[in-house]
Amino acid sequence: MGWKSLAKSIAADQRRSERETKTRQRNLEKQRKDLDKMQELQRAQYEVEVYENRIELLLSVHKECSDIWDWKAIKSSNPPSKPTKYGKNEQLAQAKLNKYKPGVLDKLFKKQESKRNGLKNAIVESRQLDEREYQNAIQKYESQYSEWKTSVKLAERILTGDTKAYMDAIKEIHPFSEISSLGSFVEFKAENKSLFELTLYVNSDKVIPKEVKTLLKSGKLSVKKMSQTKFNELYQDYVCSCVLRVARESFALLPVNMVIITAVANLLNTQTGHKENQPILSIAIPKDTLSKLNYETIDPSDSINNFVHKMNYKKTSGFNSVQKLIPSDFQPTN
Repeated sequence: MGWKSLAKSIAADQRRSERETKTRQRNLEKQRKDLDKMQELQRAQYEVEVYENRIELLLSVHKECSDIWDWKAIKSSNPPSKPTKYGKNEQLAQAKLNKYKPGVLDKLFKKQESKRNGLKNAIVESRQLDEREYQNAIQKYESQYSEWKTSVKLAERILTGDTKAYMDAIKEIHPFSEISSLGSFVEFKAENKSLFELTLYVNSDKVIPKEVKTLLKSGKLSVKKMSQTKFNELYQDYVCSCVLRVARESFALLPVNMVIITAVANLLNTQTGHKENQPILSIAIPKDTLSKLNYETIDPSDSINNFVHKMNYKKTSGFNSVQKLIPSDFQPTN
């Protein structure tokens, strides 16, 4: 199987195994079409469910990850089999002609010749169908073979520590697509074959809700402005959850031993009075340490303390800028 086909297969498996939170999100989105038809109570319940689902999604990004890519298996995989031209349709049509024996009615109404001609024409049409099917199979084979050849070459490059191959794999497979769908995006570069550096750009204005929605005992919807403290807590957990997910996806895809991830946000520069992108969390995550975490039960913000990191955060004021970790300060084990 080619690596693009494998990527599609893994993506399909992920969709089938999505957590209940994401499944409920899609159902809620479908219900939005009927929102205008809902009674007040239904509308209120819907709004609260959407809000709670959004919060749950933001705080559980780290709980999922793609399957591990076995580049050694891809490198040693066999090429697809070239199709053989069997002519099965023509054979079936020829067999019908061979078995044809005129019945009493055929003889009575002199239809023997016309029926034989019809069966002969069917053979010609079946031969043409066989050719079309064969040509389609050849085209599919050539595409699969090209994909297989490309995947094997990529695997060979990755296994030899070609850092450009690391970049090519990420660009083709898009392991950070879910994070992008939540309003953040990732830039990346390979420092060497064992250490990968990534920058996570987060956008609190688009990601974290500014209001809290609850259902009152009366059945009415309560909408209140989210407190700054609550906003900051959610934002911190979201950032840390995304950082863990980026690390997990990196290790699943590439044979690196450590990643350095720097989360960047738009903060006020007190020297210039303007907002600009500044680091708010910089962390070095070894593969072995990350693999020991229980992703279902950890608190994303607390788990950051398992790693060397820089983060200046307060509940009342949120994130402040920090200095990025320097890759040269770390010597991952080969």
